[in-house]
Amino acid sequence: MKTVRTILGIIVLGLVLTTVSCKGDKKEETTTKTEETEKKEFASAYVCPMHCEGSGSDAEGECPKCGMDYVKNEDHKKDGHTH
Repeated sequence: MKTVRTILGIIVLGLVLTTVSCKGDKKEETTTKTEETEKKEFASAYVCPMHCEGSGSDAEGECPKCGMDYVKNEDHKKDGHTH
């Protein structure tokens, strides 16, 4: 009886540790995707003047979020936008 309790205790402890360790990985992955999205907007040749999340492109076009025309990133910075 004591052996069965020990084995069940080890199994439960293993499941708890596995669950806790996996939750931390998901948070890190989400942060990485957000950082990549933010970098895309400011590193692209064309950006949305409204700074919509996920906007930015290497070609002219429209922002998929708000529909505004992209502006050249260097022109946007030149007009006083330095952030």
